[in-house]
Amino acid sequence: MNLIEEAAKRLRQLEAAGVASTPRAAQAAAATQPRRIAPESARRPAEARPAQTRTLDLGRLQACGFITPALRDSKLLHEFRLIKRPLIQHALGKSARSAPNRNLIMVTSALPNEGKTFVAVNLAMSLAMEVDCRVLLVDADVVAPSLPRVLGVEPATGLMDLLTGAGTPLQEAVLGTNVERLSVLLAGTPHSSASEFLASEAMARMLTELASHYPDRVVVFDSPPLLATTESRVLATHVGQVIVAVEAQRTTHAALESALSAVESCPVVYTVLNRAPQSKVGSYYGAYGYGS
Repeated sequence: MNLIEEAAKRLRQLEAAGVASTPRAAQAAAATQPRRIAPESARRPAEARPAQTRTLDLGRLQACGFITPALRDSKLLHEFRLIKRPLIQHALGKSARSAPNRNLIMVTSALPNEGKTFVAVNLAMSLAMEVDCRVLLVDADVVAPSLPRVLGVEPATGLMDLLTGAGTPLQEAVLGTNVERLSVLLAGTPHSSASEFLASEAMARMLTELASHYPDRVVVFDSPPLLATTESRVLATHVGQVIVAVEAQRTTHAALESALSAVESCPVVYTVLNRAPQSKVGSYYGAYGYGS
C-alpha cells in the first residue's frame, strides 16, 4: 500500500470515528490532493479599484481631435499605433526587464504651445486600447496643469499633494475613468518649490512604486516644456523613455538641440512631429497645447 492509499484509508477511519472535521485531519486529506498551479495571468496582481472616478466626455474629446475607444479608423489612430509600438516594446517587452523605469514615459516639448498635452493624452488613450496594458496618465506640469481643462474634469488632489506629505495615499489620489484600463493622476495643489519636490527622494520613491506596482502598467507624464522650466529636466533623470513633441515649421533646430541635450540622461528619446501641414507618417494635428 503506497502513502496516498494509506492516507486515504486513515481518513476513512477518522470519518467513521466522527473526527474527520478536525484541522489535522483536513490537512491530511489536503496533502493527498495534487496541487493545482494557477496560470501566469491569474497570478498577476489585480488592479485595485480607484477610490474616486471621473467620467470623461468622450464625445467632446473626439470632436476636439482626440483618440477615444469609439474611434475605429482614422489617420490619427493609425499614426499613434505606429508611435506606441516601440514604446510598448521598451516598456513591457523582454528587453525591459533589466532596465529601470522603462514603463515611465515623459512627454514634453522644447517650447510652450507645441502640442505636448495633445500627444500625451492621445498616447495614453491609444495605450489603454491595448488588451494587455494598463495606463496611468500623470499631469506633471505642476506649474501650468492642462489635463483638467483638456479632459473636462475638476482639479483634485494629485502629484504635488503626494510629494509634500499631505497625507493622501497614492491610491486615493489616482482617479479612475470611464475608459477601461485608463487612470489619471492630476497635478494637485500648486507649490512654490515644485522643482525641488520633483527632485526629492520622495519623488524617486513614488516613481519606483509607480513603475513596479503593476507589471503591465505604463505611466505617461504630461510634462512642462524643457526650455521654459526646469521640472521636466529633473523628471527626465527618473523616467525610462522621453517623447519630445516638435511643432512643424515652428520649432527651430537650435531649440530642438537644446531640448534634446536637456534629456540626454534618459536612455531612450523620441521626437514626434506635430501639426505637420502635409500628410506624413508620424505627424498629426492637435487642438490643445501648453498654455493654449
